[in-house]
Amino acid sequence: MSKKTLFKGSGVAIITPFKDGKIDYDAFGKIIDFQIAGGTDAVIVCGTTGECSTLTDTEHRECIEFTVDRVAKRIPVIAGTGSNDTAYAIELSKHAVSAGVDGLLLVTPYYNKATPKGLIKHFNLIADEANAPCILYNVPSRTGCNIQLSVYKELAKNPNIVAAKEASGNISQVAKLIAECGDSLDIYSGNDDEIVPMLSLGAKGVISVLANPMPRVAHDICRLWFEGKVEESAKLQLKYLSLCNALFSEVNPIPVKTAMAAMGFCTEEMRLPLCEMEDENKEKLLSVMKEFKLI
Repeated sequence: MSKKTLFKGSGVAIITPFKDGKIDYDAFGKIIDFQIAGGTDAVIVCGTTGECSTLTDTEHRECIEFTVDRVAKRIPVIAGTGSNDTAYAIELSKHAVSAGVDGLLLVTPYYNKATPKGLIKHFNLIADEANAPCILYNVPSRTGCNIQLSVYKELAKNPNIVAAKEASGNISQVAKLIAECGDSLDIYSGNDDEIVPMLSLGAKGVISVLANPMPRVAHDICRLWFEGKVEESAKLQLKYLSLCNALFSEVNPIPVKTAMAAMGFCTEEMRLPLCEMEDENKEKLLSVMKEFKLI
């Protein structure tokens, strides 16, 4: 079953800037414009990197609406609307669709988790009710829940489930997934240090944290690959590996928000339980950023 590809290349898992306890929409607008000017191929708003867990329901909805308006159809907007409460995920997804998003990012249920049967029911119901293109988000390190191949194969039958963001870090699992579901499910890398390996297996791109400070680099790693310049793409991936590692030296999005603040885009403000970086890790991050002339 061939489905429409939401985007090809680098989609930024965009941060949500805060100031004095509120979303800083001035900063947010500038970050969105910086992304588009830098060649980012899609904006993924209110995901893990956007600190969705600590947004109020009103903030979550407003954040999605603001992004759709600011992007103004220049590139696709995909909203994180997943939840461990199926009914709430449906409600939020419907709102995002009415706001004009191009697609939805649905994380696996966390904490309460689910059986394979429960996952199938959960995702199918959201996709059917929202009636919009959905990307499944598999990140077992955060959720304690892995999408098994048999579950992917069943969900790939749903015409509204068009892709998966694979952040399991298990390349073997991804290879099997693409071998079995490649015609009916687009795959995106969920890890910046695995863009090229995933592209080599047939992935359509990446949903990237690296793209926040370096949109052009994340875009070009994908662009070069798609142009057949495999060696150049791999060289670029490896060149920025130290930055990718520094951006994950603490729990995401702590380092990337620190990086964006150092570049003058926003404050370092995060919402508890996330907090400022340890001095030693921050020093290393800023040192790597200086190497790449980001600051």
